[in-house]
Amino acid sequence: MLEDLDLSSIQDERARQCIILLLNLVEDLKQENHTLREELQRLRDEINRLKGEQGKPTIRPATITPTDHSSERERHTPKAWAKARKLHQITIDREQVVTVDRARLPPDAECKGYEPVVVQDISIQTDTVRFLKLDPQVFFI
Repeated sequence: MLEDLDLSSIQDERARQCIILLLNLVEDLKQENHTLREELQRLRDEINRLKGEQGKPTIRPATITPTDHSSERERHTPKAWAKARKLHQITIDREQVVTVDRARLPPDAECKGYEPVVVQDISIQTDTVRFLKLDPQVFFI
């Protein structure tokens, strides 16, 4: 607002000087008022702190980090995923050799060794027990 003020349009030199002095005084008073308000707030915060209350929180300005990505999908970098082997955690209960009928194989087939394959299965069995307990009323001497 004061930037739009053209003091050169004032014809009277003394009036122009008075207005410049008044504007400088207003600017100084505005700065002093701002300083005093900050000091008053600090003192109020200190009084509240001494009373055991919380003072005015210090709020930092938000910082926005520039990103060159336009969406979440573009920012996401997928990680290579592979299923982890758990064979070292498994206890092998029994080992069984699978036999192949020689009649189904060609005559020049030869054994090159075994390929280990681990298969886990769950076995659920019933275990029904009939207990016979001694009935004291039926006991004969």
